[in-house]
Amino acid sequence: MADEHEVEEHLHHAKEPFDKVVAGTMAIVAALLAVVSVLGQHYNTEKLLSQQKSSDQWAFYQAKNIRRYSAQVAQDTLSQMKADPNLVGKYAKDLAKYDKQMEDIQKDAKELENESDKAGRQAERFHIGEVFLEIGIVLSSLAILTKQKTFFIGGGISAAIGLVLAVTAYWAA
Repeated sequence: MADEHEVEEHLHHAKEPFDKVVAGTMAIVAALLAVVSVLGQHYNTEKLLSQQKSSDQWAFYQAKNIRRYSAQVAQDTLSQMKADPNLVGKYAKDLAKYDKQMEDIQKDAKELENESDKAGRQAERFHIGEVFLEIGIVLSSLAILTKQKTFFIGGGISAAIGLVLAVTAYWAA
């Protein structure tokens, strides 16, 4: 990532109008780069948190499935033993309760997986935008050093692409 001090130094030493325009543009791009970088990290963290919550839900689902299986075994055993029908019915109710709970847990886990996937796509888009913004700063630096407008134009195009990628990250599906 471009060093803020380096950008300020370019701006301070710029004497020619071209150099001042390029250095000013670099300062703006550097500020945008900082924002995009922070947003990329934020969405990456969101992805990891959602992924962990989803994993927790699947573990909870497995625990409920074990309880359900235990209730099924108890019901089958009591049925074979010709036990009190009220006792057998209790385990039948438990089976129905666990089936419903597992269905709800599975739904929550899948929603969290979808949230994680979406945050991951958003983070990736921010990170790619960040790369284009960095390239824009590098090309602008080359424009100051070589006094060639083509580097400045290339840097501006790269920075614009990076900004568009970052802005569209909010709608990444």
